[in-house]
Amino acid sequence: MNNSHQQSHQIGMISFARDLPNICSLAGLLCAVLGFYFAVLKNFPAAIIGMIWAVLFDWGDGIIARKIKGRTDDHRALGGQLDSLIDMVSFGICPAVFLLSYGDFSPWFLPGAFVVVATSAIRLSYFNVFGLVDDSTYMGLALDNNVIILAFIFLFEGFFNPSVFSAIIYGLFLGMAVFNMAPVRTPKFSGKWFYVLMVYTVVLTIIYGLILWGRA
Repeated sequence: MNNSHQQSHQIGMISFARDLPNICSLAGLLCAVLGFYFAVLKNFPAAIIGMIWAVLFDWGDGIIARKIKGRTDDHRALGGQLDSLIDMVSFGICPAVFLLSYGDFSPWFLPGAFVVVATSAIRLSYFNVFGLVDDSTYMGLALDNNVIILAFIFLFEGFFNPSVFSAIIYGLFLGMAVFNMAPVRTPKFSGKWFYVLMVYTVVLTIIYGLILWGRA
């Protein structure tokens, strides 16, 4: 064991949790947990708000990490592992719970939920091994895009019968899973796209907040 790893072990895990990019990652995890909570309660607008903010924090942690100078290799390595595990929760398990809850936890929705979680596990494992195709290109559709798409499509829930819309949501999740695994190249949105996502998140938060206000 080299000296840097020995020093990291002496510092302990809490010091890594205090690392600013990791704090941002954990804020995203909190949003995902809120997404879980509200999805189980069938408060789907609130669940969408939590999920879309999880995306924003997921994008933000990388930006913060790149701007901070002097981070050790151990901090970068642990941050990468933490980010990947949180992605599994935020963009794999949380959407699966959302789908199950919207389907009234019917057994018919279990296969779809499994596909969502399995796709996320495979995709994240693939990315952890092979990374990007190049500096600005993913292989397949990135998982966070699923939430961005879902948040937009769910705005039209009121135009459909609940049973019809549940089938639409089911099909949407399965379709996105296909694109997550597809051998096609998709762009990695970064730079100024973060500000676009920020505006998108705030606007959708306001819209879904108004929907919740109307239901109160």
